[in-house]
Amino acid sequence: MPNETDVRAYWRMGGITHGAVEDYLYSILPERDATLRDMEAEAAARNVPIVGPAVGRLLYQLAGMIKARTVFEMGSAIGYSTIWWARAVGEGGRVIYTDGSRKNADEARRNLERAGVLDRVTIKVGDALEILSEQKEPFDIVFNDVDKADYPRAFRVAAKRVRKGGLFVADNVLWSGKVGQPADRADAETQAILEFNRLLYASPEFMTTIIPLRDGVAVAWKQ
Repeated sequence: MPNETDVRAYWRMGGITHGAVEDYLYSILPERDATLRDMEAEAAARNVPIVGPAVGRLLYQLAGMIKARTVFEMGSAIGYSTIWWARAVGEGGRVIYTDGSRKNADEARRNLERAGVLDRVTIKVGDALEILSEQKEPFDIVFNDVDKADYPRAFRVAAKRVRKGGLFVADNVLWSGKVGQPADRADAETQAILEFNRLLYASPEFMTTIIPLRDGVAVAWKQ
């Protein structure tokens, strides 16, 4: 199992925040509970994509600021960000977890149960965008963390599923700084993220800000 220094190094995406500043941001974070700490160590050891504690706190804060009770999560992996959302919505709140991997979903179920929030989470295995498109009611928050090539399509689906006054939040929108490269040299995933970011900022429905925390978090408020 990696030590604390190795775990912190795992969060650093490179190309966005000065390394010393990023180290500082993680060094001042309050201690997480044992469930989250163990998940962070597992993610670093196995290279599992999770948002990490700094972004996790941001997600919790955003949900609290708009008193969110319903969250749809597109791309949930082992349930790390799901726990932050589920704790934020509180008892009686609802979070929908989605992932294409049954193995991930089974591991997430165990983590959610250990964290004491399984009763607030509905676990669905399959294509997150298809599952979201089938939902009848709008959500307070839709969180996007699917495969990057699907980001533009994720915007088009999610925009219709966020309630007025709600939030559309997306991770990895600065993509290790690759968004700053010349567009004609960008790979397909980077091109998809560039298009996604353009769609967000061009949308008259959303007021968007990209926060350069970890790998970049887009926060779009539906007006």
